[in-house]
Amino acid sequence: MNSMAGFKPQHFEWRMEGRVAIIRLKRPDRKNPLTFDSYAELRDCFRDLVYVDDVDAVVFASNGGNFCSGGDVHDIIGPLLDRDMKGLLAFTRMTGDLVKAMVGCGKPIIAAIDGVCVGAGAIIAMASDIRFATPEAKTAFLFTRVGLAACDMGACAILPRIIGQGRASELLFTGRSMSAEEGERWGFHNRIVDAAQLEQEAIAFAARLAEGPNFGQMMTKTMLKQEWAMSIDEAIEAEAQAQAICMQTADFRRAYDAFVAKRKPVFEGN
Repeated sequence: MNSMAGFKPQHFEWRMEGRVAIIRLKRPDRKNPLTFDSYAELRDCFRDLVYVDDVDAVVFASNGGNFCSGGDVHDIIGPLLDRDMKGLLAFTRMTGDLVKAMVGCGKPIIAAIDGVCVGAGAIIAMASDIRFATPEAKTAFLFTRVGLAACDMGACAILPRIIGQGRASELLFTGRSMSAEEGERWGFHNRIVDAAQLEQEAIAFAARLAEGPNFGQMMTKTMLKQEWAMSIDEAIEAEAQAQAICMQTADFRRAYDAFVAKRKPVFEGN
């Protein structure tokens, strides 16, 4: 697959604006809960993005004033009570695979967060690269409030890297809501945006990223992921190799030629 043309998912909304894909969960009347099917379809979508040439950035948008209310109580939580250990592990691995796919998709993801952003919804926001939020955004990793551990879908690994160990521990132990103001102050949200402009600003930001250099941005996202498990020496060597690869791209030459000609570079992603 090298194109998302004609892509029509069944369990979430999808549209393109130029080279920016906009994803929006369905059922705003229930604050956009996730189901078994939407989890799996989102996972497969982000996996496919690795191989496509016509999507250069993604906006994960809100719908009806809310981002996502997490796993659907009736469609997911109830049925899980009847699963054996093998079935439960299949589910938790599948939800974790969504985060793996988002982190590994090679495209920058901007979450546009309004209203409720809890449970797996908070994880989707966390797994995005950039987060814009409205003043009304409330984010909660509420797993302990339903009798579970907060180590869900990579939360204990990723959240402390964004906001710090102490703040992450507070949110994960208590399951309380993080306000938009806290989120911005703690570094979870990149900026606070009025609800009326939220999606527009997120798409505009994504469009700027989509202008490239897309190979360089893919490499940046890749190294941000890989360097979590590296020593400083290993990271510096890995970055030297990654940068040498990028220096072989035509976009690197285009940037130089544009600088010499005193004009803005036009990147083509190769």
